[in-house]
Amino acid sequence: MSSATTSASLPSGINVLASFPDVLILPEFVFGGLVWILVASTRVILPMLTGWVMFVSVFCFVISTLLLFLYFCGAHGEKSGWVAVDAFYQVTASLFYLSAAVLLAFTTYSLKDEAMVVKEYRITIAAVVFAFVTTLTYVIHMMFSLLRWKSS
Repeated sequence: MSSATTSASLPSGINVLASFPDVLILPEFVFGGLVWILVASTRVILPMLTGWVMFVSVFCFVISTLLLFLYFCGAHGEKSGWVAVDAFYQVTASLFYLSAAVLLAFTTYSLKDEAMVVKEYRITIAAVVFAFVTTLTYVIHMMFSLLRWKSS
C-alpha cells in the first residue's frame, strides 16, 4: 500500500530531477526556450499567430519554472491536491503547445512563397520543429502526470 502512495506523490528537492516524468521539465525548458528565442528572432508577419506562439512559449516557460521551484522547495508537502495541479497544468500546456505548433507550422507553410529572407524562413522552420518536439515532451509528461493523478 505504501508503494502505491509513494509512486503517486510528487518528489521534492533534488529528487525532482531524478524521477520520471518530472525530469521532462528540463527538455521542456530547453526546447520551449528555443521556440521562444527562434520566434522572437524573426519578423512578425502575422501578429495574431505569432503573438499566440510567443504567449504559449513564455507562459509555459514561466509556469514550469515556478512549479519546478516549488517542487524543489517541497512546497507541495506531499498533498494530493498538488498532483491534480500538476496534471491540470500538463494538460493545459500540452493543448496550448499543440495549438501553437500547428499555427506556427501553418504560418510557415503559408509564407513559403512570400518574399521572406531564406535565413528567416529556416529559423521559422526550426521553430516549428522545436515547437512540435516541445509538444511531444509535454504530452508524454501529461500522460504520466495523469496516471500519477489517477493513482493518487
